[in-house]
Amino acid sequence: MSLTNIQVQGQPVPRVSARNHSMRNSVVCGVSIKRHHRVSNVLSRKSGPSLGSIPIRTDESQFLRVDGTGKFGRFGGKFVPETLMSRLRVLEDEFNFEELTTTLRDYVGRETPLYFAGRLTEHYKNLARTTGGGGRSGGPDIYLKREDLSHGGSHKINNALAQAMIARRLGCSRVVAATGAGQHGVATAAACAKFSLECTVFMGTTDIEKQSSNVQSMKLLGAQVKSVEGTFKDASSEAIRNWVGNLETTYYLSGTVVGPHPCPVMVREFQSVTGKETRRQANQLWGGKPDVLVGCVGSGSNALGLFHEFVGDEDVRLVGVEAAGLGLDSGKHSATLAVGEIGDTRPHSIGVGLEYPGVGPEISFLKETGRAEFYTATDQEAIQACMLLSRLEGIIPALEASHALAFLDKLVPTLRDGTKVVLNCSGRGDKDLDTLMQRGIA
Repeated sequence: MSLTNIQVQGQPVPRVSARNHSMRNSVVCGVSIKRHHRVSNVLSRKSGPSLGSIPIRTDESQFLRVDGTGKFGRFGGKFVPETLMSRLRVLEDEFNFEELTTTLRDYVGRETPLYFAGRLTEHYKNLARTTGGGGRSGGPDIYLKREDLSHGGSHKINNALAQAMIARRLGCSRVVAATGAGQHGVATAAACAKFSLECTVFMGTTDIEKQSSNVQSMKLLGAQVKSVEGTFKDASSEAIRNWVGNLETTYYLSGTVVGPHPCPVMVREFQSVTGKETRRQANQLWGGKPDVLVGCVGSGSNALGLFHEFVGDEDVRLVGVEAAGLGLDSGKHSATLAVGEIGDTRPHSIGVGLEYPGVGPEISFLKETGRAEFYTATDQEAIQACMLLSRLEGIIPALEASHALAFLDKLVPTLRDGTKVVLNCSGRGDKDLDTLMQRGIA
């Protein structure tokens, strides 16, 4: 495979040893995990939900081949206590069913638009003209995949609904989940309300303070919100402990592409509707594929949802943007792939949904193989990008998605005229208004 790594001015592709990509010392299913988790043929792209008119690629590239233990290359697996093994095997068996297609359409409001951001596109073209731009007068065309328009305000509902259906089929009466920014919590609470399931959401105390509107939404939807000292990783550990103690009645609804197999594959598969729609919509709009896909990266669910459909298309660039927080040298960031190291870390990002000290196995594998590129954006850059999109397009993006938008400042000058860029606008920014006002932005 021949790939060209384009070095963005001021921010080269990080050259980090692959062993530093994995989630270290995080508690998964009650035990300390030392490495990431991969993927299985049982949960392949071919076994995902049938989406009618949405085309699904059937060719297999080296990046899509996985083994029966749920591994991507050397990342992944199923490292859990034996008490959980049978429950995880059952998850594999209950992975695919037809009801999801109708629910995504009628309840979530899929498909979400692939929106041409005309004024944002013109903004960057004007910058090229006024700053010289090497004599350029054009630039790329920027499109937004509008996951912010989904019911609940983010991409999280795609996965939450599907897993709530699994919980019901398994005969569980209760669902537990953990949330950081609150979007997965809201999505889980909504799905549980729809399917008459008891819902308990664990959330870190610091996140509850930052995301009060989402906490109120969860409670309104009937969920019990339990405060856990710390942040998302602490809430995740507590949710899993609760699940382990109530296996007969309780389902753990994971919102991230981390954890023991089949959880990462399952979440990615349910989020892959984003990329499948994008392929069909791009073909309708300009008769081809996107040239560049851009998504923010916390643990990786929204980026993989967009990327996975195109992993086998080696002419499509995959660009992930992590949270640099207060700067990579500050020690207050969540840039696992850029500067990940062995040991515990306390992540930081103004985008709470990116505040996680690890990434999923498939994202790690794409990094190690060079198939995807990863960069960073700081808190301040994300805030400025949020303001820019709000005032140019009338769209207030979540601060998580704003990290991807921020990287356009560095990415766009490297692209040829007419390049088709698709950026995943993974959530809306209503939840972040308090944070923005505290920064004197709104």
